[in-house]
Amino acid sequence: QVQLVESGGGLVQPGEPLRISCAASGFDFGISAMSWYRQTPGKERELVARISAAGSTKTYADSVKGRFTVGRVNSKNTMYLQMDSLKPEGTAVYYCNVRKGEVTPRDYWGQGTQVTVSS
Repeated sequence: QVQLVESGGGLVQPGEPLRISCAASGFDFGISAMSWYRQTPGKERELVARISAAGSTKTYADSVKGRFTVGRVNSKNTMYLQMDSLKPEGTAVYYCNVRKGEVTPRDYWGQGTQVTVSS
């Protein structure tokens, strides 16, 4: 079955960097586009970054462009999110996502990793 496991979250000060990772299993990772989402209490989950299967196409939310970098290592079934110049509004639970299924698409999520940006 599809499994997504995020890691690397924690507490950082504003302006500091942090890298979170997603370990994937149970599906054909190398041919699957992957995404990072984040969510804060009382708000809807929002898309942060998306990366194509080969890693050649990356898209970002306007709020993180120029500061966050999404990447993947297909040989290790791993996706990461490098977050630089973090701001307090970056505090959220970050989720790894994959959508599978041509006829009836289904979203799969990890358990999330908490990122807190605070001085």
